[in-house]
Amino acid sequence: MAQEVAARLRRLMDARGWSVAEVSRRSGVSRMTIAQVLDGVVWCDLLTIANLEKALETDLWPGREPGNPPR
Repeated sequence: MAQEVAARLRRLMDARGWSVAEVSRRSGVSRMTIAQVLDGVVWCDLLTIANLEKALETDLWPGREPGNPPR
């Protein structure tokens, strides 16, 4: 699950041309946490995922279709 969240995050960042710093600025999640998630070092907690989904305006959680706004 953690790998899928990281992969979705990376794809969305790449599609938007956003850096780790930009995602951090928009989401309020630290750059270090985002980098560690992308590297597979840490697993996101639900609040972190929610903040990232809000900033990206899409779902990251596996099982939900990417591109849909979070509920």
